[in-house]
Amino acid sequence: MRLGVNLGYWGAGNDASNLTLAKHADELGFSVVWVAEAYGSDAPTVLSWIAAQTSSIDVGSAVLQIPARTPATTAMTAATLDSLSGGRFRLGLGVSGPQVSEGWHGVRFTSPLGRTREYVDIVRSALRREKVAYEGEHFRLPLPDGPGKALRLTVHPVREHVPMYLAAIGPRNVELTGEIADGWLPVFFSPEHSGPQIEQLRTGAEKAGRTLENFDIAPTVPLVPGDDWRVCADSVRAYAALYLGGMGSKEKNFYNQLAVRMGFEAEAAEVQEKFLAKDHAGAMAAVPAEFLDATSLLGPKERIAERMAAFAEAGVTTLSLSPFVAPEQGHDTLRTAVDALELSGVAG
Repeated sequence: MRLGVNLGYWGAGNDASNLTLAKHADELGFSVVWVAEAYGSDAPTVLSWIAAQTSSIDVGSAVLQIPARTPATTAMTAATLDSLSGGRFRLGLGVSGPQVSEGWHGVRFTSPLGRTREYVDIVRSALRREKVAYEGEHFRLPLPDGPGKALRLTVHPVREHVPMYLAAIGPRNVELTGEIADGWLPVFFSPEHSGPQIEQLRTGAEKAGRTLENFDIAPTVPLVPGDDWRVCADSVRAYAALYLGGMGSKEKNFYNQLAVRMGFEAEAAEVQEKFLAKDHAGAMAAVPAEFLDATSLLGPKERIAERMAAFAEAGVTTLSLSPFVAPEQGHDTLRTAVDALELSGVAG
């Protein structure tokens, strides 16, 4: 198992420290640094900035939003970033959610599975530098009865194959990821609850006539070292409450539904109810410590090492850390993670 670091969204007031964290991760031998986007900063610009100031660490999007760009634009971006970084780019894609897709990008949140499959087909075709001609249910290139013609990408990626990841939560999305992607970007991943998800990935892979042997399972996992894991868990409460309570709508919150499938149905409902009533403190308090512990790395180095071994045993191949610590503690926190990985005996 390798280590990554997820810097999350840019523009939250910690930009300079995030760049420093990326440089520290590069120096410590981390495998990849990921950047997110929602409706603020875009991921490709930030990844270009990081790639220019690091030397060996991969740079990845976690994720580029499918409704934000045409497949051809995403292929152009991926080829450019792979070229500029010297072959260090990883392309993570996700459908986002209905509020962002329809409210920000003006794209209907319909048929996410079908749209994702076709989108990936087109991106892959373009990155292979084929003339892109596609007739699908959701995408048609070139448009019929017009002046357009099939075009070929003029930029040459450094590698013949740019690794493609999908951020998937629901069972059918996870199965699709196993079928068509090179890796999976899960969130709130718990080793103790991951069995059904791994089986969904395996089912998808078997549809494509392959196994999960070279498939990269790369969850983003909050990291808070400290003496008391319960105290450390409090640092993650606001993040968990936001996702379980406020992401999407009351009827369609994929993160809340994931917590339900993990066995936290009553607790997830309480978090959402309080969050939507703007009782954010109450929502934070309602997040079960057991949920936070199952999906995070908390406490002393030895305890973190034990949890890392559990993640590896569950099938994780890249453990992408999200340090929930003060900026000045970033380097020491990443160093603790490296030491814990060595102690766990599962370093890859």
